[in-house]
Amino acid sequence: MAWNLSSDRPIYAQLIEQIELMIVSGVYPAGTKLPSVRDMAGEASVNPNTMQRALSQLESEGLLYSQRTSGRFVTEDVDRIMQTKNNLAQTLVKEFIQNMSKLGYDRQQTLSLISQMTEEE
Repeated sequence: MAWNLSSDRPIYAQLIEQIELMIVSGVYPAGTKLPSVRDMAGEASVNPNTMQRALSQLESEGLLYSQRTSGRFVTEDVDRIMQTKNNLAQTLVKEFIQNMSKLGYDRQQTLSLISQMTEEE
């Protein structure tokens, strides 16, 4: 998965979101060992300290865990992963609703448009 980072928000926050996305989408399934901090930082073209900060945050949230000599792993707690997935989805839906509101759509019009589009597919 490509690392898509922009300059409009803190890099470590974007790294957190993208690693969460990789976990919930199955790129890094439950129990999987993550690449080293240096390898991940190299792939993302960021400073290893920035990647370390993002990974530490995910570890404090319970999505990752460390084994002293073996590295970092994705939690095996499927409920925790699903909670993260739901949180990401809710954020996307809220942003979508806000963007539709900026276009002048109210909630009912937005829902009607979604319904119409899903029927067409």
